[in-house]
Amino acid sequence: MWKYIRKYLLFAIIAGLFMIGEVMMDLLQPGFMSRIVDDGVLGVNSGGRADLHLIWMLGLQMIGLVLLGGLCGSLNNVFVHISSQNIGNEIRKDCFRRIMDFSFPQMDRFGTGSLVTRVTNDITQVQNFVSLFIRGLIRTTLLTFGSMYCMFRLNFRFGLIVLCAFPFLVGIIGVCLWRADPLFSRLQAYLDAINEIMQEDVSGIRIMKACVRETYEKMRFGKANDDLVRTQLKTLVIFAFMNPLTNAVMYMAVTAVLLAGSFSVADGSATPGNVMPALIYTTQLLNGILMLVMLFQNISRGLTSWKRVKEVLESVPELKDGSFDGAAQTQGESNSVTFPSPIREAPETCCPISI
Repeated sequence: MWKYIRKYLLFAIIAGLFMIGEVMMDLLQPGFMSRIVDDGVLGVNSGGRADLHLIWMLGLQMIGLVLLGGLCGSLNNVFVHISSQNIGNEIRKDCFRRIMDFSFPQMDRFGTGSLVTRVTNDITQVQNFVSLFIRGLIRTTLLTFGSMYCMFRLNFRFGLIVLCAFPFLVGIIGVCLWRADPLFSRLQAYLDAINEIMQEDVSGIRIMKACVRETYEKMRFGKANDDLVRTQLKTLVIFAFMNPLTNAVMYMAVTAVLLAGSFSVADGSATPGNVMPALIYTTQLLNGILMLVMLFQNISRGLTSWKRVKEVLESVPELKDGSFDGAAQTQGESNSVTFPSPIREAPETCCPISI
């Protein structure tokens, strides 16, 4: 895929830089919230006196960070779509050119429905894969590890609690993806079958009606569609179990942070302003994990589609057009052909005709 990505690598890099800016704005917000609670509301460092001026000043700074983060996020979306759409455009054109060079046996080998699916649905999945890889991977990685770093910096006990939840999350995601990955290839194969039936029946509708084959074709299409839906439901059920399990683990971590925070505030080793950003960082970490789940799901499906598209791109046409020199030589040889002289008629005889 690098052949297509490198043409628009500059747009992808710019999109990544804007995404880093957006995540940094998100990670700075809880620190301001901690100061508002401790110094502005509770007055921990000023003898219990609230500081309204500090609240206004920090609140305006937080609004500015939100606006700056939103601008970075919008520009990231713009450059991500520029790169992913252009990459998909290049791949789709190359696929169509290669299909136009296929021989009839190669067309039969792939099947019309499969080629339609690869040029449309599979390349769309590849576009989504590129888009999510540029945007989702950077955001998820920075948000997850950045939140973890801020948690340890804020309070070592809070960071250790959240870190203990990581092995369970990785295990849940790994098992679900291991079960769902083979289903993506079957999904695309069943989609090929549906497109193949649709193409055959629509193009040959007159012959089908003349032979009274409507009932048979309805049953054939219904079976292919049932296979597609059944496999799709299996995939959805796997991820339907994965999301609640990951949520349960992370909310248990949130509860543990709250309990540890209450004990820390009671013994004076932490302030209420430390507990609130810890909850925000844990929530951001939860969002990062959920995004990671969706990211791995789309990456698995995108890589499966890329393998199918690559089969078309790497297929060598069995028939090739001749060169111009060969055509000219053939033209000259055809012009030098001498045709045989016409057959002479036999001379008429002078013999009388007898009755």
